[in-house]
Amino acid sequence: MAAVAEKFDYLSVADYLAGEEISEIKHEYVEGQVYAMAGAKINHNKIVRNMSSLLWNHLRHQPCEPLSGDMLVKTLGKRFRYPDVVVVCDDDPSKDERVIESPILIIEVLSKSTRKKDKGEKRLEYLAIPSLLEYVLIEQDFAEIEVQRRSASWQSSYYFLGDEVVLESVNASLPVEAIYERVKNDDVLAWLEQQQAEGA
Repeated sequence: MAAVAEKFDYLSVADYLAGEEISEIKHEYVEGQVYAMAGAKINHNKIVRNMSSLLWNHLRHQPCEPLSGDMLVKTLGKRFRYPDVVVVCDDDPSKDERVIESPILIIEVLSKSTRKKDKGEKRLEYLAIPSLLEYVLIEQDFAEIEVQRRSASWQSSYYFLGDEVVLESVNASLPVEAIYERVKNDDVLAWLEQQQAEGA
């Protein structure tokens, strides 16, 4: 989400984490500077809900689980990010209940204002996390899902409506239409019309 920087000469990690505990606005932290997170649109929230629900149903009896929105992930150096959805397992070494250090799957939902950062700066940070197996980027304004896997040297695979997204990190295959359920954009609406016409 678009960031508004709050400039300090340098804010320590401890002061940042203490501030996040009482702040009404979430902030990401990059090498001593904090950046306010902007609010998300309804399609964004629906996709996050759908992914969290699909992953929870798949993982509910396993040692890993999806978490969304409010969990910080420690990335490169002194950087903390709020991914939209993250899957973490019981062996995460973090001693801070607000922070994840060893995610296996990170998901970001893209918008016009976040696409450049999620595909650039954040991607580099996430892919450098030793535990990470997959990074997923989901467009909200049209139907496209990009998956990068450590097993494929971080080469991108793309999925569209009618496909199943393969997530090796959690051994799951998720229908793209389930990820976009109740989302309203031109691609989804056209696909639903086509499905209805074919079923008529």
